[in-house]
Amino acid sequence: MPAAVLHVAEGVALPETKQLQPTYENPISTLPTVPEAELCDGSIPIIDLEALHGPRRSHIVKQLGHACQHKGFFAVKNHGIPKTAVNNIFDTTREFFHLPEEERMKFYTPDPNSDIRLMTAYKDEVENVFVARESLKFHCHPVEDYVNKWPTNPPSFRKKAAEYLTNVRRVEMTLLDAISESLGLERDYIEKRLGGHYVSLNYYRACEQSELELTYGVRGHTDPTIITMLLQDDVPGLQVLSEGKWMDVNPIPDTVVVHVGDLLQAISNHRYKSLLHQAIVNCEKERMSIASYCYPSSDATIGPPKKLIDTDHPAIYKDFTFGEFSKQMWKVITPTDKRLDFFKCSAA
Repeated sequence: MPAAVLHVAEGVALPETKQLQPTYENPISTLPTVPEAELCDGSIPIIDLEALHGPRRSHIVKQLGHACQHKGFFAVKNHGIPKTAVNNIFDTTREFFHLPEEERMKFYTPDPNSDIRLMTAYKDEVENVFVARESLKFHCHPVEDYVNKWPTNPPSFRKKAAEYLTNVRRVEMTLLDAISESLGLERDYIEKRLGGHYVSLNYYRACEQSELELTYGVRGHTDPTIITMLLQDDVPGLQVLSEGKWMDVNPIPDTVVVHVGDLLQAISNHRYKSLLHQAIVNCEKERMSIASYCYPSSDATIGPPKKLIDTDHPAIYKDFTFGEFSKQMWKVITPTDKRLDFFKCSAA
């Protein structure tokens, strides 16, 4: 599979890939590389999820909307995911990626539509860089429909993954209601368009010092999702592009990071901008993260609702289905929100 395709397949399983002859675009190729980037300091908006259930809800919804509009991401505290579930999913992830290679490779497949697939580190010969992330990606909602396809080694994998992912789904629903509300829409506006839930257990081995300048965890990309929830361990590595500079998003204990995906950008009529982000590696410690991807059903209509369109805010995007979006992604493969360009209104 070409390297560019790997960026496209970050979060979703896309239909009908074998029938299409894609072209490739890489609009981020002119961005500063990790060694060249001038890192900037920036505050990370923190949203108190528990407060959404109390008298401060309207204030928290405004905070959340401001973070989506001006930052494209935020951290969530008081999310209610048990500490034991967080520790267990990291323990399970570590155990899986420490298994012998032949055991892990049982889940390798070149089919991007597989319900579960292992993705390995690879070298991009064109860019002459090594992309170090290994990941196990699988569908996980409803849990009972997919759990029998998950690994049985380590033996506790299914139980621990199911516990964590059930909690994540609850958090996701709460956030989507609040995001809809922040746009002035009915609380269940986005929820009614939901399809599945996809997760990626990510593992980054410590690399050699001599290889650090030519090694990425994951190169800059946006996610073709509504939102992405990212649980980080205590090792830094996530960076987001802020005002043309890469900003470190260092782990904050007992929080998850949430960022805007391409599809929320379209639903919000570009009020909320999909976040360009990347992962870097280090030569001292391994790093893990758990990314949960929220995406619509194939026949769900995506595009700005009429309530967000007026003379001062004309429609940026046409209505389209998620199925149409998926097919277009494989015609013109790009790692950024340029995936949405095909669906822009002619006047936009």
